[in-house]
Amino acid sequence: MATRRDRTPDEYVVALRALFALDGFDSSQLQAAVVASVVPTATEAIGAGLDHLVEGRVVTLGQGVDYGLRFTYPNPKEVGADRVANAVAALAEYGAPVVVVDFGTATTFDVVDGDGAYVGGVIAPGLQVSMESLVQATAALRRVPLQPPPSVIGGSTVEAMQSGLLYGYAGLVDGLIGRVVDELEGNPALVATGGLASTVVPHCQRITTIDEFLTLKGLRLIYHRNP
Repeated sequence: MATRRDRTPDEYVVALRALFALDGFDSSQLQAAVVASVVPTATEAIGAGLDHLVEGRVVTLGQGVDYGLRFTYPNPKEVGADRVANAVAALAEYGAPVVVVDFGTATTFDVVDGDGAYVGGVIAPGLQVSMESLVQATAALRRVPLQPPPSVIGGSTVEAMQSGLLYGYAGLVDGLIGRVVDELEGNPALVATGGLASTVVPHCQRITTIDEFLTLKGLRLIYHRNP
């Protein structure tokens, strides 16, 4: 669902029941839930809505939750809940060191060193955000399908934009990964996740692994650490 800051708990109940029903799943069977959110007003409403749907406990990532992850990051509270979940899952699935690139609204890089500690990361504007900014700032450019053009040298304005967005963004990702790897000891696993991973990663030279459920895997692991 799209994030709406003014959505009420009852609206979440109705929407979640409808989504479960689409897949033939009875929401009355829900036994537990785990929530990761970086929108405080939405977090509160989702939690209240889940209290109506779930018979068991609801774990919300935040203060007091045991992540099973050591931080050398100066202020761990600044790290978004989704990024923590990614790091937890990546460490469990791929070992240390590991770098996770999450292609979402922002593109985030999360780094776990060879000792299994979260050391920090990188935040860049997301691919979709980059296109929206380009379109809004220029009068003659419009949104284009995020698909590769026939060649890097675009034969039209649409192809030129597609080249700049896809190949340019893949270059940004490769370049940042290269700098991150240079600062890390060891040979880190490189893992991509997020809604736009399958769009960008085929054009990257460094990332080969896409794990679309990485964040959800991390949430499951964190849930089981907090009985």
